[in-house]
Amino acid sequence: MLATAFAKRVPPGPSRNLLWTADQFHALGDLGCFTGRRAWLLHGVIKEDGPMNPPHAIAATKTEDVIRDVFRVGHHVRVSKPLVTGQDTDPEPDVAVVTGKPGDYTSHPTTAVLVVEVADTSLRSDITVKAELYATAGVPDYWVLDVDGRQLRVFRDPAPIPGGGAAYRTQRAHGPADAVAPLAAPHAAVQVADLLP
Repeated sequence: MLATAFAKRVPPGPSRNLLWTADQFHALGDLGCFTGRRAWLLHGVIKEDGPMNPPHAIAATKTEDVIRDVFRVGHHVRVSKPLVTGQDTDPEPDVAVVTGKPGDYTSHPTTAVLVVEVADTSLRSDITVKAELYATAGVPDYWVLDVDGRQLRVFRDPAPIPGGGAAYRTQRAHGPADAVAPLAAPHAAVQVADLLP
């Protein structure tokens, strides 16, 4: 596995950046290269978010618990696991809800019915770069829990944009007193306050 993941050689010519595929990124992870780190892959470049502070960890755990309660049948919840949105991209979302059971997948999922990112230091990339990634992957419902701003930003209606890729046509911010129902579970309203630390 490891030998085949890294077998591709660089053709002759001037030096250039070494870009990684999702398979190579996962092989590095299997070797323990990212243990204790929050690494993810964006267009072949390995990115690393800083250490998770306590409010982020609390919000991520609360979000996981609430989303698991909502999606009990017909879906499963993946936490900080691969979501391969392209051959060279794996954002490893904080929470992703995919259809079916874990055993239904022989490879990592490529889309989800809901993705939630918990953001404090990563807010800018979560609402721009990752929003475009998830829209392009066809994720219909993308939530960014803004820990510092104490709000839930909900992105919906992905649509193609000129030049390739996609963007969300609908973006709304909800405060702690608001409730939001996932598109894939419209009768299960989630209180924003229940997600926040």
